[in-house]
Amino acid sequence: MIANTQRLHDLGQSLWLDNITRALLDGGTLRRYVEQLSVTGLTSNPTIFDEAIAGTGDYDAAIRGRARAGQGVEDLFVEIALEDLRRAADTFKAVHAASGGADGWVSMEVSPLLADDAAATLAAAKRIHGMADRPNLYVKIPGTPAGIQAIEEAIFSGVPINVTLLFSQQQYLAAAAAYMRGIERRIGAGLDPRIASVASLFVSRWDRAVVGRVAAPLEQGLGIAVARRCYRAYRELLASARWRALAAAGAQPQRLLFASTGVKDPQARPSTYVEALAAPGTINTMPEKTLLAFAADGRLGGVLADDGGDAEEVIARYTRAGIDVEALGVKLQHEGAQAFVASWQDLMGKIAAKSAALEGR
Repeated sequence: MIANTQRLHDLGQSLWLDNITRALLDGGTLRRYVEQLSVTGLTSNPTIFDEAIAGTGDYDAAIRGRARAGQGVEDLFVEIALEDLRRAADTFKAVHAASGGADGWVSMEVSPLLADDAAATLAAAKRIHGMADRPNLYVKIPGTPAGIQAIEEAIFSGVPINVTLLFSQQQYLAAAAAYMRGIERRIGAGLDPRIASVASLFVSRWDRAVVGRVAAPLEQGLGIAVARRCYRAYRELLASARWRALAAAGAQPQRLLFASTGVKDPQARPSTYVEALAAPGTINTMPEKTLLAFAADGRLGGVLADDGGDAEEVIARYTRAGIDVEALGVKLQHEGAQAFVASWQDLMGKIAAKSAALEGR
């Protein structure tokens, strides 16, 4: 019997895991997900590492050794995170090679404290890229206004980028334009245009944002509609004369990635967003719980149409219900950036505390 995850993979969508822990690597779980559940990449963020480092003793030896050497908290974190991500990248090495570099990626985030500083974000991205020393590691940069500038410069500099914290079609198109500008500049400079990128659209937070603001039947559905609207924009962009010229020069598409696909409503099917966004040429990065739920009981009702299906009709219902979708998208990106800052600061504080405790200070 073909697994649900294999069916999704066969229709042209990549399944990435939104999680990484040392236990996941040491116990062979990630390898099993690759072999049995068609997982072909993974993503990380400060919250994931916060839970992994603060909630277990798996990193204590690494923290103790680096703390004794006098390493600062942020540098300590980057190094131990990259230890895990290099191992994960090596797990996906064969996938990366077989897909011609389109798949088999892992991701490491720049400090969210730099989100409003394009120059500092670019410098951090280059540093992480160099330290990682893996061809299949993306550096994650938020698609904020300052981030957009850093993304273009990073692509021009040859750094593969996962654009994160995108919520709307407008934000997605800004990220796509930054990617294309970076590639166009590389072509103009006689450089290799094959610099990979993905654009990560956050889905479930839309539905959480409208709970209590709309009638109960509308409390689920906006995230999927916005994602489908972005998929239509993605397909239109790939068909555009501008992109076809870049592709003819050897450039790779910046793939659309559906992120934040774990449900927040306990009454909803755990794989709701996965089932509704089965779209060829895209990526769905899902929490471990969502991956396992879809593998066990997923339902694929069909492939998402290139035109986004009923996206505009559904979004119009929310507009009539008083939701300013564009304004909400801006608000969600701002709140998402603030949440990542809070997670980062919490993580740094916990690492500092753990360092002190392990040294007996």
